[in-house]
Amino acid sequence: MALTDVAVRNAKPGPKTIRLKDERGLHLEISPKGGKWWRLRYWISGKERLISLGTYPDTSLKDARERRDEARKLIANGIDPSQTRKEEKAGIAAVAVTFEKVAREWFSKFKENWTDSHADRTIRRFEMDVFPWIGERPIRDILAPELLTTIRRIEARGAIETAHRTMQNCGQVFRYAVASGHAERDISADLRGAIPPSKEKHHASVTDPKDVAALLRIIETYQGSFVTMSALRLAPMLFVRPGELRHAEWSEIDFDKAEWRIPAAKMKMREQHIVPLCRQAIAIMRELHPLTGAGRYLFPSVRTSARPMSENTVNAALRRLGYAKDEMTGHGFRSMASTLLNEMGWNRDAIERQLAHAERNSIRAAYNFAEFLPERRRMMQAWADYLEKLQAGAKVTPIHAAAGE
Repeated sequence: MALTDVAVRNAKPGPKTIRLKDERGLHLEISPKGGKWWRLRYWISGKERLISLGTYPDTSLKDARERRDEARKLIANGIDPSQTRKEEKAGIAAVAVTFEKVAREWFSKFKENWTDSHADRTIRRFEMDVFPWIGERPIRDILAPELLTTIRRIEARGAIETAHRTMQNCGQVFRYAVASGHAERDISADLRGAIPPSKEKHHASVTDPKDVAALLRIIETYQGSFVTMSALRLAPMLFVRPGELRHAEWSEIDFDKAEWRIPAAKMKMREQHIVPLCRQAIAIMRELHPLTGAGRYLFPSVRTSARPMSENTVNAALRRLGYAKDEMTGHGFRSMASTLLNEMGWNRDAIERQLAHAERNSIRAAYNFAEFLPERRRMMQAWADYLEKLQAGAKVTPIHAAAGE
């Protein structure tokens, strides 16, 4: 006898599982705890099978019968509906690629264009702040509010700049997913303005000539290792990034040409960079060479010559010399040089090129590592001479570039 809606609704559980038969293999299974499941019993290839068609009341009697009829059509054609369902689920799983999978694929393709430190920071942000929350989610199913909740966890701990960088990275992953066919759109675009702007940070630096003179004289009083002392003395002359300085290798130094060529792999923008060496820098390096020249790095770690000195070494030395972190940093030597060289009237483009700042024109950037090199050589020597006079206590009136050309 066929079931009715009233009979299904009023069916009560018993001490054991109850099965109420409908028609053509369909029955309602009621567990002792009250759960109700629609089941279809059928035979295919001489074997009995059982398949679930949904739960009541989410699946009504009418819906269950429609699903039964669809399954029986497959059976009539020799197709097992249970196997078909497994294949469909497998197909969905294959299509529903997770955020973490796409993010790691994006990272593996683009990390070759970054410095090692930038790559490490990027993947660490994902692993610490993103993957635990949405890493296992199918990327096409993630909605903007869900991503915002993830980013706001970073914001809540006061790391506003990290929150913005993480949002930017997530946007890159979503755009890569769109290009790869794993997502329909970049949902991060809907969150512009959702995170408060980060306060612009400037690396602490001294730029007044009197303060620069005092700093240079204080550096000469440093009582730590000779290696660190040499790095401190070179930092204001060469004004490269702290990471570039500490990773300097002897094989990159050409004393005959008076230049240091930093390979593209070490540079932030992955472009080879030439640092003209003034006579003062060459003298410092020649004095250092007997101590570390047999090894790879100019400034090796105190623990092993196989690694460069710690990224905190120069800053720690400045602290020992009495400079607080809001007064001077290793990166601040770049701000010092940029400010004063611009005030002296040197070509702004030459200064920017020597600072190895990003070139917006990618085609031009591929060929400009030696751009303005003759002028940069003159500028670097004039800068070192200026610092030398400041350190000596002379009253220095900077000679503008135009007057010296």
